[in-house]
Amino acid sequence: MKYMIASDIHGSAYYCRQMLEAMDRENPDKLLLLGDILYHGPRNDLPRDYAPKEVIAMLNPRKEKLMCVQGNCDGDVDQMVLDFPILATYALVALPGGRTMFVTHGHKFNKAQMPPLAKGDILLHGHTHVPACEDVDGVQYLNPGSVSIPKEESWHGYMMLDDAGFTWKDLDGTVKQTWAL
Repeated sequence: MKYMIASDIHGSAYYCRQMLEAMDRENPDKLLLLGDILYHGPRNDLPRDYAPKEVIAMLNPRKEKLMCVQGNCDGDVDQMVLDFPILATYALVALPGGRTMFVTHGHKFNKAQMPPLAKGDILLHGHTHVPACEDVDGVQYLNPGSVSIPKEESWHGYMMLDDAGFTWKDLDGTVKQTWAL
């Protein structure tokens, strides 16, 4: 299975379009969206080309390829206009070797508030807008950063997961970091 992983679009039509162009290049089986899809939130400035209705129009036709978790800026009203479910706060993905990947946004479960995971499992979340790959007491914490509002001098980007492991890329497809499974 080949996954593209992205987070924190925050209603930016400009960066959503670039993310979907990257998706077309990467041709994943699924796109995992880690929340904060339509709304920018009160702590963030408006992202470039803030147009949630355009983001809706771009994502809905791809609903069969999308798997999403709810972010702190996503709500029931968003679910009313999206043709794919976003209101689960987490998902569990089985990985080779008996490992579990806990997929969430990061505002409830994160490296400071860990979900119940075994050593060797993976906590995958967005929310911070900062790419990350670090060991937290034997659990690997991974973060793709943000599609539209990167922080701490990081890039507009996403991650890929395939049999070899994880690859962080900017929206042009330039590899920024890798981590082998």
